Amino acid sequence: MTRTIMDLAETRAFLDREFPQMNAGGRAFVLEDVGPLSARMRLAGDERFLRPGGTLSGPAMMALADYALYAAILANIGPVALAVTTSLTFNFLRKPAGLDLIAETRLLKLGRRLAVGEVRIASPDSDDLVAQANGTYSIPPR
Repeated sequence: MTRTIMDLAETRAFLDREFPQMNAGGRAFVLEDVGPLSARMRLAGDERFLRPGGTLSGPAMMALADYALYAAILANIGPVALAVTTSLTFNFLRKPAGLDLIAETRLLKLGRRLAVGEVRIASPDSDDLVAQANGTYSIPPR
């Protein structure tokens, strides 16, 4: 695959239209790039995502991974709202250095019925991974 079905603006517009709840309280999940079998999304740190001790919560990082994976799939298959997560395995590796996080997503398999991808999450100012996730999505028949 050499190009995406939906470009960055189209993918952002679809996510905003179909999932407005992700922006409740202000935009925190920012899709920065989509490409062939890939996407990059930023979680803009906000105190609503902090856990005791002042670090980003696990649920916020898991939401980032799942949402970034979904964006990568959509950009590459088109606007299929009913593609759903069937599996998400998450590894917490270290405490984030700051509040913002970047999720780099790579699709490992993109078939007609299943998509499998890997998400690597790091602080913007570090190459050290904060977390790593593997996810599978079920793609509905067209």
